[in-house]
Amino acid sequence: MALALATTGTIATAGSHRHCHCPLLLPLPLLLLLLVLQQLALPVDGIPTTLDGPFPPTTRAFDRSLRQGSADVPLTDPRLAPRLDPPAPEQIALAASSDPTSVWVSWVTGRGRVGSHLTPLDPAAVHSEVWYGDRSTTTATAYPHVARGRAEVYSQLYPYPGLLNYTSGVLHHVRLRGLRPGTRYYYRCGDASLAGGLSEERSFVTMPAPGPSSYPRRVAVVGDLGLTGNSTATVDHLARNDPSLILMVGDMVYANQYRTTGGKGASCFSCSFPDAPIRESYQPRWDGWGRFMEPITFKIPMMVIEGNHEIEPQGHGGAVTFASYLARFAVPSEESGSNTKLYYSFDAGGIHFIMLGAYVDYNRTSKNPLTTIHLMAYLFYSDSTLQTEFECMRQEMELLLKLRYLLFHLDATQVHAYERMNRVFNYTLDPCGPVYITVGDGGNIEKIDIDHADDPGKCPSPDDNLPEFGGVCHLNFTSGPAKGKFCWDGQPEWSAFRESSFGHGILEVTPFTSNAF
Repeated sequence: MALALATTGTIATAGSHRHCHCPLLLPLPLLLLLLVLQQLALPVDGIPTTLDGPFPPTTRAFDRSLRQGSADVPLTDPRLAPRLDPPAPEQIALAASSDPTSVWVSWVTGRGRVGSHLTPLDPAAVHSEVWYGDRSTTTATAYPHVARGRAEVYSQLYPYPGLLNYTSGVLHHVRLRGLRPGTRYYYRCGDASLAGGLSEERSFVTMPAPGPSSYPRRVAVVGDLGLTGNSTATVDHLARNDPSLILMVGDMVYANQYRTTGGKGASCFSCSFPDAPIRESYQPRWDGWGRFMEPITFKIPMMVIEGNHEIEPQGHGGAVTFASYLARFAVPSEESGSNTKLYYSFDAGGIHFIMLGAYVDYNRTSKNPLTTIHLMAYLFYSDSTLQTEFECMRQEMELLLKLRYLLFHLDATQVHAYERMNRVFNYTLDPCGPVYITVGDGGNIEKIDIDHADDPGKCPSPDDNLPEFGGVCHLNFTSGPAKGKFCWDGQPEWSAFRESSFGHGILEVTPFTSNAF
């Protein structure tokens, strides 16, 4: 489905084409990401723009004769299995910092272990170093710069019979500073004092400098990826599109479902482990995922945000959450003024990205968690699976979003389907509202979402879809064709196009002309 999104002086958005595979499986988590485009976009010849909207609601129906998903890839697959022996670095990944003059480099040394009685590795036993420069060299010491960072380990612990504990390899994070925007750098990471302790030479290109005519060449957007056969198709397609930045908007690995729907284990977790009030999250899947993604992430920055499958409760009653997500990824939360990795922002040329996770209790937040950036977001979708689950988030943020920012909004959610909205505010068509896009379709183990809240018999009860964090703000519509009802009788007028498919999105920004998604 092609569409160019462009507007007048209030909000700059852009063209749109979406990269999809055949409709088999799909996924996407719940987190938001906003792209504040610091330019005006002009119409694109031959392609409809948002100036031509609103568009009539359109649904591309799913062919129910097709299979709705694919199996998880086993950890013995060469793409997921270890390829090097310790102390060699593996699972190397880059992440942008808050501006183009710095970059995060992350990697893992040692092996994660599963068992009952485990002793964590000592993170101080291996140095965290990155040797780098703007010219290729044959030895690490020939690079003009070396940066040092921090290392940590984490554990996933279950005090319940039959559940397996996990302790990670050593996770390293180093921030490179003083870089020149738009420049290729070469690097090796690891510990130069250990035999075999450094990686092979890798390289990356820094983001362009901020400015009204300077943008990343191509940005890939994917969510609910997982580790299935469909996931591999998505990543292969993404790699062929050669992006300069990847936005991984939550629900990355689905380690919390590997012992049930994903692996060959218990078909009914509560039946097999009746004394365990929380579900085991099989952490070796994280290590497999890091190896699977490394051929892309060692050269292209990947920005992540948490989804519900990253909650991974552990300990007595599930008191500890997000342990793997918080330990494995370096994100510019501190640099951007956030006090948590659950939401942060960064610049990439003339685009300001805000990565906003939905798993924050907005009912208990006395002030907006991103006040240093002054921007929030929420979700729009017509799928029945999560109807108004994040209504509290919408109520807290929507007016601020509309009044203060020029933006193009990509909204990646748990909904495993694609949906593009007309300009909307408070469930009503609004020429000054943002364009919301749900890209819930990376290829995970859960089946594709094919039912909509407006389908006969598919409207959920207000008691369904309760948030995992925060209070309940469900309400009936107060205006428009659905006034007084919990669901519309047909596809909402603010829903421009929807289909059940898996794949990824590509954002391309052309200075002073258009932005294509």
